[in-house]
Amino acid sequence: MLCSFAVKARSLRSRAFSPLTVGVMGSKRLLSNSSVSASSTVEGKTDKKLKGLATADLNSDEGEVKGNGGKGKVVEQGKNDNKEQGLVGTNQNSKEGAFKDIMGDPGRINAMTVQQLKAALRNAGLPAKGCKSELVSALKGYLDKQLDGESSHLGDEQLSSISAQSISVTGKTKTLSGELDAKIVMKGKKLSIKEKKPSQAIRKASLVIDGKDANDGVNVPMIQSEPWTIFAHKKPQKGWIAYNPRIMRPPPLTGDTKCMKLMSWNVNGLRALLKLEGFSVLELAKRENFDVLCLQETKLQEKDVESIKHSLLEGYENSFWTCSVSKLGYSGTAIISRIKPLSVRYGLGISDHDSEGRLVTAEFDTFYLLSAYVPNSGDGLRRLPYRITEWDQSLSNYMKELEKSKPVILTGDLNCAHEEIDIHDPTGNKRSAGFTNEERQSFGTNFISRGFVDTFRKQHPDVVGYTYWGYRHGGRKTNKGWRLDYFLVSESIADKVYDSYILPDVTGSDHCPVGLILAL
Repeated sequence: MLCSFAVKARSLRSRAFSPLTVGVMGSKRLLSNSSVSASSTVEGKTDKKLKGLATADLNSDEGEVKGNGGKGKVVEQGKNDNKEQGLVGTNQNSKEGAFKDIMGDPGRINAMTVQQLKAALRNAGLPAKGCKSELVSALKGYLDKQLDGESSHLGDEQLSSISAQSISVTGKTKTLSGELDAKIVMKGKKLSIKEKKPSQAIRKASLVIDGKDANDGVNVPMIQSEPWTIFAHKKPQKGWIAYNPRIMRPPPLTGDTKCMKLMSWNVNGLRALLKLEGFSVLELAKRENFDVLCLQETKLQEKDVESIKHSLLEGYENSFWTCSVSKLGYSGTAIISRIKPLSVRYGLGISDHDSEGRLVTAEFDTFYLLSAYVPNSGDGLRRLPYRITEWDQSLSNYMKELEKSKPVILTGDLNCAHEEIDIHDPTGNKRSAGFTNEERQSFGTNFISRGFVDTFRKQHPDVVGYTYWGYRHGGRKTNKGWRLDYFLVSESIADKVYDSYILPDVTGSDHCPVGLILAL
């Protein structure tokens, strides 16, 4: 039997940039005359409409604090003849029409009075209490959710990904009436759309930051349906570029090269993931051809494990699970392998750390593999002392003890963005769980300084690549993320790493999978 991982696959193969698409995680939408319109400024005329479709993938937050995703804004140039009147209707049709007027225009929402905000929220059947900022946030959240399952305006967060930066995108769109060459230009926080006469040439998109190419003079294709290629960082350094697996991964190894392919994924609740529709584990396995899959935050109870085992892929009969017993339906890790390990261990062997199902260790011929879900420091950093003075040190000592017999590979959600390049807003998250100075120093002291190599950072020293995007602020569609998932390896095998990579197109969780190819 096959279990279904709810992910939206997207080929990472190189392909020519054809019609300009605007979409989010698996939703390709052409700018079309047949869809709902969003107010724009068109050169030579005002009040023309840019018409498009966009969808987003929002789910419930996992409940653990992973920082502030932030919000971007687009201020549209030109006049908007729609008035504030009519924002709140007395029937369903008028309500839908009113919301369409403001759905793609956060500036109008911010300009609404408290009375208008309350009336709009009541009309949507939502509580209308709190200060103006709370009312604005509630209305924006409601409208964001409406974008999930229906046609919508071209959202501001889909076009603004770099605060106070400049993006220039040139492309060609097809409409029902023919073809349109459209140029979308963002300068700072202002958007203008210029229409040109139909042309046979199809231009490529390029990412421009502050008037300079993100790749120091080399055009880097930026496809709106691949938001992970957006350079989203509030404190960028010279030479940094966005991660694009289509062009940054090495070619596949030849068939006669002996290697082992490892994958790791925080699934944020395995049972919920298996209930979602999408492609099956078989398709994921065929595409990635992994030998071992490590899971974190399965949120399983021990009674669930047997039924999950029966739905595993054929050929991956070896699976090892540990569940939280102190808090049911919480945490949980696993290793699923088509290669039978020599031995398996659960936990650190320390009772104070082993009640939450946070670690599984599998011994293979040439290394130990650890699937770990490091404790989050939590709301108000209440678990920060435990994290940095107990857990990190105990895990580090355990790894060094294993290393006495063979190299160690640690993978999983380590709940720390180690460096400023690993988080889109380092300044705004200095006291957020996962990016405090204490956690970053502990990560360096207990792992990096003790000889464990961050394989992705070694391979991509100047690449901004994220593995986690919070649901709360729709960070995935604007690539406002964190890199929390790692493969750390012993120095003795660091040079055997052929590829350390991220699969940002795989959805279904607020994390995406990460992978490692190790030459043997």
